[in-house]
Amino acid sequence: MEPLLIPPPSYSLKKLKTLPLRDQPAYRVTSDVSACSLAELLAAVVGGAQQIEVAEGILARFGGDVQRIFKAHVAELASVRGVGQQTAVRIKAALALGIRLHEPTGERTAINSPSDAAALVQYEMSLLEQEYLKVMLLDTRNRVLDIVEVYHGSVNSSQVHVGELFKPAIQRMAPAIIIIHNHPSQDPTPSPDDVAVTRAIVAAGKLLDCDVLDHIVIGGSRYVSLKERGLGFS
Repeated sequence: MEPLLIPPPSYSLKKLKTLPLRDQPAYRVTSDVSACSLAELLAAVVGGAQQIEVAEGILARFGGDVQRIFKAHVAELASVRGVGQQTAVRIKAALALGIRLHEPTGERTAINSPSDAAALVQYEMSLLEQEYLKVMLLDTRNRVLDIVEVYHGSVNSSQVHVGELFKPAIQRMAPAIIIIHNHPSQDPTPSPDDVAVTRAIVAAGKLLDCDVLDHIVIGGSRYVSLKERGLGFS
């Protein structure tokens, strides 16, 4: 039998003890977690008699933005009235668990398109406040062996040491790689430096007999494949 979908209640003036059971966050999560509001999910993680007020306080502090909550330091979360250190740690852990859902499982994931590669890292990399460059190591069937962070800072031709990018591939004897980096600006449009770096990486890959299949730029919920656009691969 399908669970009864109950619209999220308004918590503006209601405390946990005044709510009927079916409107309480824990019951809502049990009934249909996908239908829960952010306030309900936070309240369920917070727990306790004041969970609703505390959850609303967190949302008010961070403008209702779950990415800002994720990026906040534990001490900043703990400073919200009613939160404290232990609850702040639980919130950070719960959000980190959500990110882990996007990581590859024990079975190797096959990469058949740029969207396949982007999907493995996009959520996590879209939250980063600095530029990070990662190398996706692939086997002969384009299955993911590993995803290795090799650099963070400004991704430009004067600072990125191309040889460093191939160390993980050489160590794992990976025949192919995909380069991925993020733009904290949320705009994935490749810069001239992105194209220059790509060109140098592709040239080095030919010398090392390691095929560079793509360079993907992540920007928020979007991505750009330099290979698809013919940038740095001609």
